[in-house]
Amino acid sequence: MPIAAPALDALRETLPEEFKDTKLNLSSVLSGENLSDAQAWGIALAAARFLRAPHLATALQSDLAAGIGDTAPAVISDATAAAGLMAMNTVYYRFRHMIGHAGKESYASRPPRLRMQRIAKPATTAVDFELMSLACAALAGCEFCLENHEAKITAEGTSEEACHDAVRIAAVIAAAAVATDGGS
Repeated sequence: MPIAAPALDALRETLPEEFKDTKLNLSSVLSGENLSDAQAWGIALAAARFLRAPHLATALQSDLAAGIGDTAPAVISDATAAAGLMAMNTVYYRFRHMIGHAGKESYASRPPRLRMQRIAKPATTAVDFELMSLACAALAGCEFCLENHEAKITAEGTSEEACHDAVRIAAVIAAAAVATDGGS
């Protein structure tokens, strides 16, 4: 049974006519066939936090907390952690990737020396955390992160369709963030 979404529905109803597609996409994208409700809503929350869209994140978190029961605190915690870690990682790894294309391969051999232990010890599952991270990587346009997170997810036996759905959710959340929080 899909998660009831009164807070998200109320937020959707405030969107102007110009965001009709976004309103409709928000209704459909969170009830995918390749992700569990907890995965879909966790990905959406991570994306909203990554985009610094507080109104959207608050609505998603409220509905998620009410909709998935005892697992909600772990999903919310991982969504928050994934957004924060990926804010750091996408800047760092995008730099290394781009500067490498400019002929400065020496940066690739330098250790990041950035703490990222939460990725190895998520509150949910490794795959769920990776799906949240993949969504954030897509939002940042970090090719290196996208390739690595997608490879980890599919190596664990999760389908490419699930990865595709995670990125679709991120895309819709990006549009909703523009609509609700001005893209801040």
